[in-house]
Amino acid sequence: MLDFDLADIYQVETRALKQAVRRNIERFPDDFLFKLSKEEANQLITIGVSQNVISPDYNIGASEMFAFTEQGVAMLSSV
Repeated sequence: MLDFDLADIYQVETRALKQAVRRNIERFPDDFLFKLSKEEANQLITIGVSQNVISPDYNIGASEMFAFTEQGVAMLSSV
């Protein structure tokens, strides 16, 4: 799952979710969390917009986008 989807589920700002992850980055092994490159993030946004899953106004901003595995989502709930 992507960070902005999880922020929506947990009813927090994406910025706050990313901040919590960065403060607890040692809790996320390499296979729990992936940092997407700008190109990967833009490609996902383009696909999501074309499938009407993501708003056309969505802007990933200057910060990196995180993608979480199932285990990463479980770990995130404890952060």
